[in-house]
Amino acid sequence: MRARKNYMTKPLDMFTPTLFPPNLPEIFKQIHYYLYTNSNIPRAERLGAEMIRILFCKIYDEIHNRNGKEFIAKSHESEQEVGNRTIRLFEKVKEAYPDVFDKEEKIYLDDKSIKYVIEKLQNYVLVQTERDVISEAFQAFWGSGLRGEKGQFFTPRNIVKMCVDILNPKPGEKVIDPACGSGGFLVEVLSHLKEKGNFCNVYGIDKEIDLVKICKAYMAIVGDGHANIFCADSLYAESWLKEMKKEIKDESFDVVLTNPPFGAKIFIEDKGILKNYKLGHEWFKQFSNEWKITNSVCNQVPQILFIERCLQLLKPNGRMAIVLPDGVFGNPTDRYVWHFILENARILAIVSLPPETFLPSTHTKTSVLFLEKIRNNDKDYETFMAVANKVGHDKDGKIIFKMDRNGNYILDNRGNKIIDDDLPIIASKYREFLEEEIIHQASHLGFIVTSSEISNYVFIPSYYDPETEQKLKEMEKTGKYKLITIKELVEQGLISIKRGHEVGSRYYGMGGVPFVRTSDIVNWEIKIDPVKSIPEEVYEKYRKRQDIRENDILLVADGTFLIGRTAIVTSFDGKLVIQSHIRRARCLKPEKLHPYLLLYLLNTEIVQKQIEEDTFVQATISTIGERLYDIVLPVPADKEIITKIINDISEVIKMKVEARRKMEILIRNGKEV
Repeated sequence: MRARKNYMTKPLDMFTPTLFPPNLPEIFKQIHYYLYTNSNIPRAERLGAEMIRILFCKIYDEIHNRNGKEFIAKSHESEQEVGNRTIRLFEKVKEAYPDVFDKEEKIYLDDKSIKYVIEKLQNYVLVQTERDVISEAFQAFWGSGLRGEKGQFFTPRNIVKMCVDILNPKPGEKVIDPACGSGGFLVEVLSHLKEKGNFCNVYGIDKEIDLVKICKAYMAIVGDGHANIFCADSLYAESWLKEMKKEIKDESFDVVLTNPPFGAKIFIEDKGILKNYKLGHEWFKQFSNEWKITNSVCNQVPQILFIERCLQLLKPNGRMAIVLPDGVFGNPTDRYVWHFILENARILAIVSLPPETFLPSTHTKTSVLFLEKIRNNDKDYETFMAVANKVGHDKDGKIIFKMDRNGNYILDNRGNKIIDDDLPIIASKYREFLEEEIIHQASHLGFIVTSSEISNYVFIPSYYDPETEQKLKEMEKTGKYKLITIKELVEQGLISIKRGHEVGSRYYGMGGVPFVRTSDIVNWEIKIDPVKSIPEEVYEKYRKRQDIRENDILLVADGTFLIGRTAIVTSFDGKLVIQSHIRRARCLKPEKLHPYLLLYLLNTEIVQKQIEEDTFVQATISTIGERLYDIVLPVPADKEIITKIINDISEVIKMKVEARRKMEILIRNGKEV
């Protein structure tokens, strides 16, 4: 990417387009706000259609008019001249792609608005941008709600590129996206093969007619294959037209790439659809811990059915990439899904994506699953895994760049800022894995897990991240630490762990006994919220079961951003009832493991890192679950260091208790005044 220059001293007809817009979503938002306020089109949905037509004029111009741009607003030209030339350009687009645009279609936007849009876009080459320009424009003008309500979100271009790079479609292969949207995956496949001087057959299906039309246009202008885009329900092949059934058949595709609609509340209930899928049936767990399918269908979320649909479309040994919410990778209730997958496919790779990936549209954390269709796969084999922490943009969708420790931008050899994106590195690590069957310098950006190492159907990459394990081994090698898991501490009778309860919100504020929730645990202290206090009789109901005592440690085990927070119960805390999302840990033999030492260990960087890695979505909530027992504690081997830690923590706790005592006195005295 070239550095931005100051063009204010040049006339508009002297502009040289730069490769990438600095912030494409922001540019489209600016255009949207301007047109909504100033243009002759009063309705937002009509503005979207106008913008798409103009965008395709821009793309067509970049591809077909390299030596005489028509999508341009020169310094000496009037608004009418620019508008007329753009309208003529759109006529060329329609003439070139009659099966995409209707003959009657026109650009209705006023000349002043057309010129504004061209001035905002003419300096950039959109067909080579790292972002999917059509998807970005669609989201800016139609809003995330159009697809978000149905669990559908556009896939960022860098995610798409990583998937295509990893699956590496080859010349002559048939590729399909059964939830193609505006065609991001398919366009990237064409681009991938164009670099090699080859094309392949690409197909797409989507239920939304507007998206199908945009996909066709995008495919037609950027490459080939626009005739193979269909408007239909991928999950219900029985409803397809005859022409479509001839073109798209099961076990006829080499590659499937897709980001299907997903959501916990979006269910497929049609028995006519569900009966066609094993994953549309109920499953039960046998005594042997194996899963068995029943004859009864059940409501199912679309993302689960799409896993099976993609496998149906694949040829034997075909390969696929599918974006899925993280809950699928770790939910105990979804383990039958993995039983089905392992019976029908080999797991090539799993790449964990950060929460920012689909923001600002949705905060749902996702991963990409890569499969090869192979039946009866009993042999132990290696799977590539990676954890991406950066995807090139922040939670607001703004591009982020790499910085050094001093906050200075890191530049490439041309002096340009480098987008902070882990995905290209992950794709290169996967190629290294394929070519050399080993990964040099394994890290969270690429490591190998054998199928025999997979624990209890947990397929979350961070759970197997080698960096933390390597750090723990290095600590142990120094001889300064003894490593022990929480499970071992429980088995040795050194600690006990209990779970809290839910008392019911109807009791909130009806008494004086604190009900401690996850948000009440801050900086090792319990922050009392009187609004949530409960009656004495409710406390008595849970008193013996919870048995909260002084020096008990409270640990947040469920939630989103609070998991891992701790507090210690002091003499000042008195009566308590703790929420079900909190675990109570008690040191049973303080002379061997003091509660202050345990509190310290739970808050060390290496332990908090393990808690973060072992936390993932189960059902609809993030939790560490039973994986809490797998956490390894690095206990100092030197008794003098342990004594110092205990004394230091003791001083901190005393100061906190004294501060709370003084606050209570001040408040009480204030009431008396």
